[in-house]
Amino acid sequence: MTDSPTPATPHRRRPRYSGKNPRRFEDKYKERNPELYPETIAKVVASGKTPAGTHRPIMVAEILNVLKPQPGEIAVDCTLGYGGHAREILARIQPGGRLIGLDVDPIELLKTEARLAGPGFVAHRSNFAGLPKILATEQLAGMDMILADLGVSSMQIDDPSRGFSVKFAGPLDMRMNPQRGQPASVLLERTAAGKLVELLVENTDEPRAELLGAALAGKQFATTRALAEAIRHALPGGVLDEEREDSIRRVFQALRIAVNEEFTALGTFLRNLPACLNAGGRVAILTFHSGEDRRVKKAFEAGLRDGVYEDIAREVIRPSPAERHDNPRSSSAKLRWAIKSARAI
Repeated sequence: MTDSPTPATPHRRRPRYSGKNPRRFEDKYKERNPELYPETIAKVVASGKTPAGTHRPIMVAEILNVLKPQPGEIAVDCTLGYGGHAREILARIQPGGRLIGLDVDPIELLKTEARLAGPGFVAHRSNFAGLPKILATEQLAGMDMILADLGVSSMQIDDPSRGFSVKFAGPLDMRMNPQRGQPASVLLERTAAGKLVELLVENTDEPRAELLGAALAGKQFATTRALAEAIRHALPGGVLDEEREDSIRRVFQALRIAVNEEFTALGTFLRNLPACLNAGGRVAILTFHSGEDRRVKKAFEAGLRDGVYEDIAREVIRPSPAERHDNPRSSSAKLRWAIKSARAI
């Protein structure tokens, strides 16, 4: 009796899309699986773009220089995202080190957790405002280094279903965690004009807040494109196209901050931060607009005056010209750091 042949693995066809190059985010299957298509990823990066479904970490060398990770230390990346910063830190604290990654986004967290799986790494779905609770869960008294990157990841910006950007048409959502809170469309519909004006000024220093607040408050905008068009038409004829686009960007940013209560979370994080650091521990925070940077700067300066921090960044650190050229999304980044005093309790 002869053995029957082993059945061949069935051939799986790649998804088809119209045209030579895919335009829809959902069709960019090569870019969304970077581990499988390194050559495609390299070409996209070489062109100065960020591959769909990925994220290019910003100011990696500068952050490593500030945090100075050493073998055996304990670190936390409070905004794990794609895991680019975390990967570099994790490699430098081995052997014996531990890295805890936090992210509020349930969609991206699972992907990054699988990407970084290995000794010394654990992930938690949590906003960074909940850092003390995470330390208690991990039975840790403090951390040797803490990183917080307050930017929105490219995976979120590029995915039209998340509603963060006008780049693609999508629902006006903007929630980091789609399972909680209200989308931006609901926020706009339920917000009075005066309150919206305050929100635009407080969150992004929008110079035309009065005009835009009156035009947008209480209105229904189901999609990102609908809101962007309303902003364009609300501005007077003498406003340059570039200025209109700047206002669109600021309105979207202000709404995202409000929807996710980012300033509230940042305030809680900055208050809890010293107690979460070991003596001599280091913290690095990347911000992407003036509202965030002001809060971080004031918190660090207050900590220095009170003797909580022994040193802080005297001047903000910006990306190099080469990085800004290679990765335009880094252009607005600002890095500040602080070192906890060895005498602080």
